[in-house]
Amino acid sequence: MTLQEAINSIVPADQECQRRAEARLDRLTKPVRSLGRLEELAARYVAMTRDEAPKLPRASIFIMVADHGVASEGVSAYPSAVTAQMVLNFLRGGAAVNVLAGHAGAEVRVVDVGVAHDFGTVPGLIARKLAPGTRNFLVEPAMSRTQAEAALTVGVELAESAAREGLAVIGTGDMGIGNTTASAAITAVMTALPAARVTGRGTGLDEQALTKKIAVIERALALHHPDPTDPIGVLAAVGGFEIAGLAGLILGAAAHRMPVLLDGFIAGAAALIAAQLQPHSKEYMIASHLSVERGHLPALDRLGLKPLLNLDLRLGEGTGACLALSLLQASLKILTSMATFQEAGVSERDR
Repeated sequence: MTLQEAINSIVPADQECQRRAEARLDRLTKPVRSLGRLEELAARYVAMTRDEAPKLPRASIFIMVADHGVASEGVSAYPSAVTAQMVLNFLRGGAAVNVLAGHAGAEVRVVDVGVAHDFGTVPGLIARKLAPGTRNFLVEPAMSRTQAEAALTVGVELAESAAREGLAVIGTGDMGIGNTTASAAITAVMTALPAARVTGRGTGLDEQALTKKIAVIERALALHHPDPTDPIGVLAAVGGFEIAGLAGLILGAAAHRMPVLLDGFIAGAAALIAAQLQPHSKEYMIASHLSVERGHLPALDRLGLKPLLNLDLRLGEGTGACLALSLLQASLKILTSMATFQEAGVSERDR
């Protein structure tokens, strides 16, 4: 499936299926809507998938990984070498996302979209490298338009392959030193907010380094003047390969009616790109949590999404998506396993 085919294939979630799911939830042995957003989550899942008696879905967290040329400007507290080192840690099962994915029963798939390191042949690594990192967008575009489209297509193809394998839910994950800078630049463009409003401390910058990071983004946006109505152009100007890959993954999943558990700020920036390319893709997004990165809430507000959790997370990797998967599983068990008043022989409320 090409990028354009995925965009053209995305249809709205099925509101009639959602209404039937809500009607069943209302008949369960509890006060109406007393399980709050768990009920909303189950009904939305049914609307996305059109499966009104869903089994617990097989899920995978896709960690898109790439390096960023803008990291050379000192916008991260960690060196770029950490990107490749964390890839190996993911593959060894030693990262937080591995622990939380195992807890939720999800697979972890690591995708090299543009790491500045030659891994050779490493078992378990999905090698889709487009270049050894982006260019420094403070002085030139991060990538060509062709590369941006290719990175989007990587995500589309991975989602299509996942659907063929029987996966039913996709979680987004990311790793890339410098990627909160790229995400803040994208978010500033797509929300029309000042860079200072959407730029956070990332890996733990002090006040002086944060001021420098904001200035780098402001100068880059003044240099490139990215157009929010041209999301591929925005990616080319100030994006990252992993961010584009995630945007494609979202679009590919939506084309196959697969719910997408968005992680944090990086996923939010990718979701803004996906939503601009195909607005109906928003109907397949589930916001797992609210990151402490200050640009995340404006991104979710623009998408019209309300996060399930607020745990002061800011790690990325897909950790929030793993936690949200546990909530999704719980919501589907409520929908399918809880008795109705009639089935349980329990009197309903007086009308």
